[in-house]
Amino acid sequence: MAMSLSNTGGKLSPEERDSQLHPSPFKFNRLDHIVLRVTDMQTMVDFYVGVLGAEPEWLNRFDGKLSHLRIGSSLIDLSLSDKKIDVSAGNMDHFAVNVNDFDEVAARQYLAAHGVEITQSGDRYGADGNGKGLYVRDPEGNEVELKCNAFL
Repeated sequence: MAMSLSNTGGKLSPEERDSQLHPSPFKFNRLDHIVLRVTDMQTMVDFYVGVLGAEPEWLNRFDGKLSHLRIGSSLIDLSLSDKKIDVSAGNMDHFAVNVNDFDEVAARQYLAAHGVEITQSGDRYGADGNGKGLYVRDPEGNEVELKCNAFL
């Protein structure tokens, strides 16, 4: 796994960050999207669009199973679940971080060297349209998509 950083209680300078962190193949830009599992698509679309003001970008894909809602430069994706969702356990499927295009082979080697398994990869739709994604799980089991326009 990645090196552990001690909590000094203060903000690290860019020089301190560079000296303490392993060089990563990923350069983060912003949150690309989050995917929420839902049981009532229309109620959730009505809430996020009608109440909170998200913009409908692509509704009812895959026979009504997936809707994309724009929130600024990011998306909230609603994924219809056939099963009852235990909200106490959470209903987030995964979140995606937009990163610069990266070398897929080098990224796979880097992640393997840190004991991180890639759970899936391939063509994906996100806030910038179609692109590529590598999925990993963090130490507590959250699925994270590293989303870019293209692998180098």
